[in-house]
Formats: sequence, structure tokens, C-alpha cells
Amino acid sequence: MKAATRTRYGPPAVLEVKEVPKPCPKDREVLIKVYATTVNRTDCGILRGKPYLIRLFTGIFGPSAPVPGTDFAGKIEAVGKKVNTLSVGDRVWGMHDEGLKSQAQYMTIREDKAVVRIPPNISYEDAAASAEGAHYAYNFITKVPLKKGSKVLVNGATGAIGSAAVQLLKHFGAYVTAVGNTQNMKLIKSLGADKTVDYLTEDFTLDQDRYHFVFDAVGKSSFDTIKHLLLPKGVYISSELGPGSENLYLPLVTRMQGDKRVIFPIPMNCRRTILFLSELLEKGSFQPVLDRMYPLEKIKEAYTYVESGEKTGNVIIQIPHDS
Repeated sequence: MKAATRTRYGPPAVLEVKEVPKPCPKDREVLIKVYATTVNRTDCGILRGKPYLIRLFTGIFGPSAPVPGTDFAGKIEAVGKKVNTLSVGDRVWGMHDEGLKSQAQYMTIREDKAVVRIPPNISYEDAAASAEGAHYAYNFITKVPLKKGSKVLVNGATGAIGSAAVQLLKHFGAYVTAVGNTQNMKLIKSLGADKTVDYLTEDFTLDQDRYHFVFDAVGKSSFDTIKHLLLPKGVYISSELGPGSENLYLPLVTRMQGDKRVIFPIPMNCRRTILFLSELLEKGSFQPVLDRMYPLEKIKEAYTYVESGEKTGNVIIQIPHDS
């Protein structure tokens, strides 16, 4: 089978698409013919092995898995002899943010992990695009006491995490201020934002509103620069470690201070997210944002584009098959 591979950490140039052995499912695994996956910020971090903390999960001195990928959508081609919840022919999707070897024509995953059936009328591309970014967005939300009417500012509302966060926050009844660029103001409004801020013409840190929560979905702010935007007992969450990795220790420091807090959203329970998003997709209550689609052979270009920081929503890799 064809797969993207690498033997060392590094930039997109270390990737090579080549023939590798097709995996065989173990007793409790399913073999999936992959039709779509994404290239996302998690993939880029795993590719480069940065931040170095990620190597505790992906290999200290070099990648433990030669094939990258963290999410997928495809069809089950074979099942292990002890699999009893999924069947050959099922259209399925899922993810695992420590790596899944999904940027390939075939992959395996245990049936009890984050793999579920794709809702009817949902494409492989839309299913794959509803995984990684939405998972992190949902983990932001589950880390705070969100209530109907809570005021939330989302910085980076046009990325995979941010565009999902806006939709999920509206689903839970929050008032959302979304920060994005000029060309995506119409998109942000279509996602349900109550108020928009164009960061190319306005400084969102000068906003006169005050918020229960500020979610930085692109990790380009810091607690010091936005804490004045928070109401008493307000919470700041960023998708990145922050200057000097401060978001690792500020949760403890701000907790002891007892007023405005930082929470670091360690993502947990991928299966919970996928099950929840499947329900929203089936009801038509969630629509992933798709930017560009690349064939597997151009995966280097896809990684380069994602690392440019200019993408809107999700970048899809379409996996070719002979039939």
C-alpha cells in the first residue's frame, strides 16, 4: 500500500510517499481503507517532534511510527476475530492525537478506541474534518463551567479549532465574540458568532466587553495581554504553551491567587468527542470548515501550507485507491 513515511523528526521535506506493507488487524482491531485524513497542527508537531514534550508519546530520539496521521475517515475492509461492534463495509471515522498511521491507504485501530460509524449523508472529507480541531475545541469547553448566556471570546475563529469552538459554544448557548481576519468575516458570522472582530483592523485586546472565558485557539496571545478582558473568576485557555511555556505553570499560580485563572486544556477521551460530534453531524448541527484538499502524493505541500499559519479550517488529504 502507499503511505506517507519518515524516519526522523524534521520539516515536511523528511516525508516520502512510498510502498509499505499493508497492516493486518489483530483480534480486537479493524482494518480500514482510508479515503480521507487531515494535516493539522498536531500532525505538524508530531512531524517535527516539537514541542519536545510530545516526544514522550511519539519517540524520544526519533519517531516510533514511520507513518504519520491522527485522524481518518474510511471503510472497514476486515475485522479481527474478537470484534463485535463493527462490521466489514461500515463507513467509519475517528482519531487519536498521539498518532494513528492514518496518512496511508490502510490503517488499523482497536474497536474500543475513537472509531465510530459515519452518519448517513456525511462525506469522508467532512467526517475527517470534524475530528482533530473539534476535539480540542470540545476539550476547551469541557474544562470550564460554561452556562447558557456565558460570554466567550474566541481568538483564531477561522482555524480548525476556532471554527469548531464557535459552533460548539453556540450549541451550548454561549454568547460568542469571534476574532478573525477580513476575508473570513462572512464565514465567522455564518458559524453563529454574535460579534466579530477583524484583527487586521482592530486590536481585540482593546475590546470594551468583558468575558467569562477567553479561548485562544491559535495560541498567539498570553494571559498578561488578555486578563483585563476577563470578568472576575474568568478563565483563559490557550491551545499553545505560551511564552516560556507559561501555560504549564500558570494554572497552579493563578489557582492559588484565586481570581482570574489559566487552565491548560490537556485533551482527553477522543472517543467521547467523536461520539458527540457524530450526533451533531447527523442532526446537521455542526459543519466542518474545509480549506484545501491535496492528494497523498502532495502531502509535503499540505504540511507546508498548514505550517504557514494561513489555512482556514481544515486541510484534507484524499487517499487514492485503484478501485
